[in-house]
Amino acid sequence: MSMVYENFEQLIESRIAHGKKKKTVALVCADEDHALAAVMEAGKKGIVKPLLIAEEEKLKPVLEPYKDYCDYEIIPVGSEDEALQAMVDAVSSGRADAIMKGLIQTGDLMRAVVSSKSGLRTGSLMSGMVVVKIPTYHKLLCVTDPGLVTYPDVEQKKQMINNAVGTLLKMGFDEPKVAVLAAVDRVNPKMPESLDGLALKELNSKGEIPGCIVEGPISYDLAVHKESAEIKGYESPVAGDADVLLCHNIAVANSLVKSLVFSAGGTAGAVVVGAKVPIVLPSRAASTEEKFHSLVLAASLDQDQDGDQASEGEG
Repeated sequence: MSMVYENFEQLIESRIAHGKKKKTVALVCADEDHALAAVMEAGKKGIVKPLLIAEEEKLKPVLEPYKDYCDYEIIPVGSEDEALQAMVDAVSSGRADAIMKGLIQTGDLMRAVVSSKSGLRTGSLMSGMVVVKIPTYHKLLCVTDPGLVTYPDVEQKKQMINNAVGTLLKMGFDEPKVAVLAAVDRVNPKMPESLDGLALKELNSKGEIPGCIVEGPISYDLAVHKESAEIKGYESPVAGDADVLLCHNIAVANSLVKSLVFSAGGTAGAVVVGAKVPIVLPSRAASTEEKFHSLVLAASLDQDQDGDQASEGEG
């Protein structure tokens, strides 16, 4: 059944209503207040089962308020390195269905994920996606990639679209609409993002980017505001109804997401897809609500995702 989610609450309700099995989330170095609060709240709501990987003495004081909150497990470790190995082992054995970063550096966690010894890579690009709800748009909106892939070429952008579309399809979307953003809606040889937009649209028309409708180049206003498209005479099924905004590079995507959240009243959740399991890498400034929404996204995905390597970058 095709779904259009207007907000995160509908996504949560849909998962619970369909009786989906709870996903076990491995919270790595779980002694981080906001991350722990988010995963325990998601556990209380029946969305996930927390698997807390941490040094017991560090975890004990922050866990105290949640001891009777929900069903959870603890994997005690003696160091950060042991925590990362426990994470890999939990995923490899099927004990964990998703990973979340706690009190550990993003780079350290991702190096453990992409290591050739971990078995957590699956063959192609890992990319990040942020799903945002803003008051002025009629449904959830996905932006990629604000945190991992820095300056993607056309092939990497193709894989980023496949990752985002595959994620939305698993959430229940039907043929997501992808806008390849540029400052213009016509090809300009001096603007590489416009050339990439046309190339990706052609790959979509040839069936090389399946399961979605790709439009590009297209400006932000035309992608999300139907009246602007009508005024400018821009005809496309994506115009005013985009599900995915593909940005030209990490700076554009990162700035767009933060503008929507901090200046436009948006709420967000973020997840890295393309590994063996979804990965939640909340930034230091992320609220408990944003981390909770990220867990909702991770819990909404079914395995397996395809992915391989990640570039450095953090929101």
